[in-house]
Amino acid sequence: MAEENKEIIAYKGFNQDWTCRGYQYEVGKTYVHKGDVKAYGSGFHACEYPLDVLSYYSPAVSKFAVVKMSGETSKDSDDTKIASAKITIETEINLPEMVKKAVEWIKGKVDWDAAKVSNTGDLSVATNTGYRSVATNTGYRSVATNTGDWSVATNTSSRSAATDTGNRSVATNTGNRSAATNTGDLSAAEVSGEQSIAVALGWQSKAKASIDGAIVCVYRNDDGELIHIKASKVGENNIKADTWYTLDDIGEFVEVKDGFVVE
Repeated sequence: MAEENKEIIAYKGFNQDWTCRGYQYEVGKTYVHKGDVKAYGSGFHACEYPLDVLSYYSPAVSKFAVVKMSGETSKDSDDTKIASAKITIETEINLPEMVKKAVEWIKGKVDWDAAKVSNTGDLSVATNTGYRSVATNTGYRSVATNTGDWSVATNTSSRSAATDTGNRSVATNTGNRSAATNTGDLSAAEVSGEQSIAVALGWQSKAKASIDGAIVCVYRNDDGELIHIKASKVGENNIKADTWYTLDDIGEFVEVKDGFVVE
């Protein structure tokens, strides 16, 4: 269905040279399409939900940007992909930022007054800030968020996010096109759904993903300073499915088993 003059913030993937289907783009510039606008057919395309972009562009070999879409627009029901007559490439965005935006996008769809700590409803949120606590959510496009140490955020729905900021915590997601994000030290992020991402950003943290998924790992020094960050799709850069990884002091992926780095 086509709409007119509605400005929409979305997320778009590109090849490394900022091309998409042979069309050259540049950050900061605006482009106008003349002719019909139809989702999956014609016009400029992007996704309102950040992680939907990963169905079209691999996180390991692509660039991503926040874009502003306006003029005539057209949507399709399969995902949040949208076509527009006008697009502005606002700013480049990296994978961890996309995951953060995905969480914010889902939270924006939620009726917070109806949110519960344990929630199975669609477009819902399970939030917990307690020490050694659990936030669990099985709803579609929902969020499980936990900020306590020694805690767990778990989500089993597709296009959803499990986010944990506590030390020695676990963020787990089994839904397709979903994200498990953990920023705590000595913590873990795990995804088993297709086209999903495990992001581990804390000191001595680890991540693992299944086939068709991707991981983001960091190396921080003993002062907690970020030294290296690296992303890879499973099957590339020698990354194996269902295997824990972290980064070493030179920024290379290393396998982790039983809490120890595999030499």
